[in-house]
Amino acid sequence: MNNTSDAPEPETTVLQSALRGLACKCPRCGQGKLYAGFLTLAPSCERCGLDYAFIDSGDGPAIFIIMLAGAIVVGCALVVEVKYQPPYWLHAVLWLPLILATTLLPLRAMKSLLIALQFHHKAAPGRLVDRAK
Repeated sequence: MNNTSDAPEPETTVLQSALRGLACKCPRCGQGKLYAGFLTLAPSCERCGLDYAFIDSGDGPAIFIIMLAGAIVVGCALVVEVKYQPPYWLHAVLWLPLILATTLLPLRAMKSLLIALQFHHKAAPGRLVDRAK
């Protein structure tokens, strides 16, 4: 069902947009799916018809996740090393699953959160201004 009426859409708050993003839903209607795969975006919303061609989250979600996951894993590894001094193989067994969990699990939600905020704030690529006029 496409929303083709010319009626203006109600303004959403930043919190509503963020919640839509965290739920991986369409940033405009909050009901359609944003993804066709794990991180593959759908071409458009199946509910309201919003074309997702404007979306460009770039490396932002990955950078946020790397920074957060790195702080968590390195902090935990340092505490365990200082307190217990386990062998290196045990560090690999302990931290590899934590690295995978802290990077892969939140990546989808972080990407859709940044997409929803991009949509909310009407973010667009920068353009040069012709000041010669």
